[in-house]
Amino acid sequence: MVDILGVPMPVLMGQLLLGLINGAFYAVLSLGLALIFGLLNIINFAHGAFYMLGAFVAWLALQYLGIGYWPALIVAPLVVGVFGVIVERLLLKRLYELDHLYGLLLTFGLALVIEGTFRQLYGISGQPYQLPESLSGGINLGFMFLPKYRAWVIVASLVMCLATWLIIERTKLGALMRAATENPDLVRAFGVNVPLLVTLTYGFGVALAAFAGVLAAPIYSVNPIMGSHLIIVVFAVVVIGGMGSIMGAVVSGFMLGVFEGLTRVFWPEASSVVIFVIMAVVLMVKPAGLFGRTA
Repeated sequence: MVDILGVPMPVLMGQLLLGLINGAFYAVLSLGLALIFGLLNIINFAHGAFYMLGAFVAWLALQYLGIGYWPALIVAPLVVGVFGVIVERLLLKRLYELDHLYGLLLTFGLALVIEGTFRQLYGISGQPYQLPESLSGGINLGFMFLPKYRAWVIVASLVMCLATWLIIERTKLGALMRAATENPDLVRAFGVNVPLLVTLTYGFGVALAAFAGVLAAPIYSVNPIMGSHLIIVVFAVVVIGGMGSIMGAVVSGFMLGVFEGLTRVFWPEASSVVIFVIMAVVLMVKPAGLFGRTA
């Protein structure tokens, strides 16, 4: 078996696969964050809690309603998206004229409430979620064994990211959303219901987090703190890609996931901080982020 810099090929490819899987979650989560910030100017610190909610809705639907994995990929994002719409209408809409700090504090508090509620109900030990039968097993590639579900996570994340980018950048709805951010009064003059547009945007952003949560459920245990472990890294990914940049969120998410996986191979001690080191370097060289626009 061929070694690369003293590392066996199966070990290297296994870490690259792990990096791609982590990158898939980074990309989908940072995409939702970038969408909400870019179009609503809200720093949504509750994003990790919505990711956790997506996994729990899928688990609860399976345990109590018999709804399996494939329907849960649609049901869970819809349920969490509706919850996000309620949050935006009841709470966030009151903060749009205030400093960004108020939105951050509100969503941070909301995250604590959601996580605390689920910790009280289910503890932190975690709940297993059954792998879908059609995606069990794997494929022997010769140099490594590729689990089918891991491959599905990467493909599903890429498709979701591409579809979201096409909606935002290539459709009339996306054009209206971007225009409502730049000049809401002008868009309102053309008869567009801007508040409804903002509400649906927030709902879609948190639905993306829930979609990632359903993808994560069969890989990681479903537990109330699964989002809090991830959200700080995802914020770093968004900053590196450029706050509000859709393309930056997707590219940076996958790129940093792979970079993190390679770091685990060649310098394991640095794997937990490498993304934050990259963030510091990027901010020194290009404060707006790799794909961000300078004001």
